This record gives sequence, structure tokens and C-alpha cells, in this order.
Amino acid sequence: MTTPADILIAFMAPNLGNEMHVGPWLTIDQERIDRFAGVTGDLQWLHTDPERAAKESPYGSTVAHGYLTLSLLPFLTESNHPDFFQKNYPGMRYRVNYGLNRVRYPAPVTVNSRIRARTLLQEVEKVGDGVQILYRYTVEIEGVEKPACVAEFVARVYP
Repeated sequence: MTTPADILIAFMAPNLGNEMHVGPWLTIDQERIDRFAGVTGDLQWLHTDPERAAKESPYGSTVAHGYLTLSLLPFLTESNHPDFFQKNYPGMRYRVNYGLNRVRYPAPVTVNSRIRARTLLQEVEKVGDGVQILYRYTVEIEGVEKPACVAEFVARVYP
């Protein structure tokens, strides 16, 4: 008997190993960095003091928190867009964030940089009546060779 999970796996299988999406550019300004610092309590001067960072930081300016970059992945991948779910997971009712396998921050996001995310489909497998999907997200910084963030994201979707 063919299940909704089997149908989804067959739908996704041709794209294994392929880049699935390139998201929009987003400018990371000081206001966004400051708001994130306030919410998380991470008020380190490297993020929140532009004058001191200009003088003492090896980057010459403030930088975004790594966790800020990570927290923007739903926006950067457009996975929170209303049309995303049915387009990418036909036959499924809901998706859960199952976690991250690995996260690295190879390059800092300096203030006023533009970033975007690229999504690569790595694995798809049946888990119970649902499907587990492993994506590799790479957050690029405009004009910078190294990425800001590389993360393996695990999602589970269910009928």
C-alpha cells in the first residue's frame, strides 16, 4: 500500500543533492542586531557598541550574533511563506523543526551586510508515518567568499 509518506519521498527523490532554493537578500542593520541583543541578553560590545567595535574589533564594525543569523533561517529560506508548505510537501498536513545536526559560522556578518540562504536537499527518509528531511542551509554574505553560516537542518513532515 502506498502511503502519503511514500508519495512525498518519490516526489522529493529526484531533487536529492540539488539546490532547492535561493532566498532573498536581507540587510542586517544595527537596529536588528540591537533588538536581538535585547531579547537574548547578549549585549557584548562586539554586537552593540559601534564606536568601540570600530576601534577595537578585528572586523572594524559591529557584527551580528551567530544565533541571529541562525534565527533568520525561516525568513531567509522562505519556508514561512504561505505557499511554501503545499508546494514542497504535497499530501502532508504539518511540519516540525526536529533540530540541527551541525552549525558553523565561518565568517562574521558585519553591520549593514546583506545575507541570503541557499537550500540543498541532502536526505529524505520515512520515519513512522512521516518523512524526515535533511537540508543543508548555506547563508551567504554579499561580496564575501566564506559563508556566514552553514547548518544541517532536520525537518519532519506528517500527513
